[in-house]
Amino acid sequence: MKIVVQKYGGTSVSTAEKRALVVQRVSKALQDGYRVALVVSAMGRQGEPYATDTLRLLALQEWDGVSLRELDLIMSCGEIISAVVMAATLGGEGINAFALSGAQAGLLTDGCYGEAEVVDCRPDKMLKILEQNAVPVVAGFQGVDGDGELNTMGRGGSDTTAVILGAALQAEKVEIYTDVSGIMTADPRIFKEARVIQQITYGEVCQLAYEGARVIHPRAVEVAMRNNVNVVVKNPEDDGPGTLITGEHILREGNFSTRGRRAVTGIAHTTGLVQFIIEFVEPDSKRELEIFQRIGEAEINIDLISVFPRIKAFTVKREHRFKVEEILKNLDVSYRLDPDCAKVSVVGVGMHGIPGVMARVVEALHAQGIKIKQSGDSNITISLLIGQEDLPQAVKTLHDSFQLNNNDK
Repeated sequence: MKIVVQKYGGTSVSTAEKRALVVQRVSKALQDGYRVALVVSAMGRQGEPYATDTLRLLALQEWDGVSLRELDLIMSCGEIISAVVMAATLGGEGINAFALSGAQAGLLTDGCYGEAEVVDCRPDKMLKILEQNAVPVVAGFQGVDGDGELNTMGRGGSDTTAVILGAALQAEKVEIYTDVSGIMTADPRIFKEARVIQQITYGEVCQLAYEGARVIHPRAVEVAMRNNVNVVVKNPEDDGPGTLITGEHILREGNFSTRGRRAVTGIAHTTGLVQFIIEFVEPDSKRELEIFQRIGEAEINIDLISVFPRIKAFTVKREHRFKVEEILKNLDVSYRLDPDCAKVSVVGVGMHGIPGVMARVVEALHAQGIKIKQSGDSNITISLLIGQEDLPQAVKTLHDSFQLNNNDK
């Protein structure tokens, strides 16, 4: 069987008009010879009656001590409602469809409430439905553990559900339908000239997601990468091709030779950061270790860490500023901070083989008078800490410098 898994986000199934577009997409795939499996998120966003956060708050309003077990039960209802409604919509248009919970779809989880991992997938029931040329409509974001306890999978759980099912069903591809037309070269809210990236590697998407881009959850991409599942990100209201996420070797084997020479594929950013700089009179490894241990014990993530014998610099999210200050004061550590920072990151698998990318980044920003406060890098990412007020100009400058509006450069 030639199978495609289609995942639709909450906004894509929130109204009758939008569900009609889903029917059109399913009908087209069936006409093209595919057997189609759907994964759906809960309908709408917080405040709307069946949204996940709305259901969660419904329980917490009664008692803020509700257990994670009970919260998982109520949060799973949004996706189940969505699956039933979508199956009914398809049935009303003459397409045979069956709504399934995550458990019925064969998703077995590790028993961790609220942040479950899928440890096995047994899609026998789904395969039987597909063999009948019917459409299984699966409630995303959930599964069941070995004791029969329902678990939800945390943020991005429906994306992850779709990719896991795609791997288990040996689907030709997984299509993630969302409210954007694909993965963009930059956030269009910051830089309106950003374009859709036609092809991108698993590693690049993960890095863009970790650095602030919010299109597909990195956990879903990691599952796709481990199982060599091709993923396409699209908008149900847009007939464009979207973005293909695949392995680097696939891009090299295809007709994308110029793509392989691009140093930078996209730009991501994170706002609301605070930079801390600690300077010791003399190197003090014991005090250095104690600082990082205390911050870790407070469950505060730090980023852009620069450690020198006498100087330590790092960033935290703005909401953690005062907790970090309290820790440093209790340790009698002198520090200075910059409370209004942002991180801009250029990501591209091509930069690993192209010299001078960092110099090009620095030159471009300095030409615009943008001060670089700190930097960090990996094989395919260069991240720079700048003033938050400089972020829009920095994104534009880097986008222009690396000619990301041009598919052929």
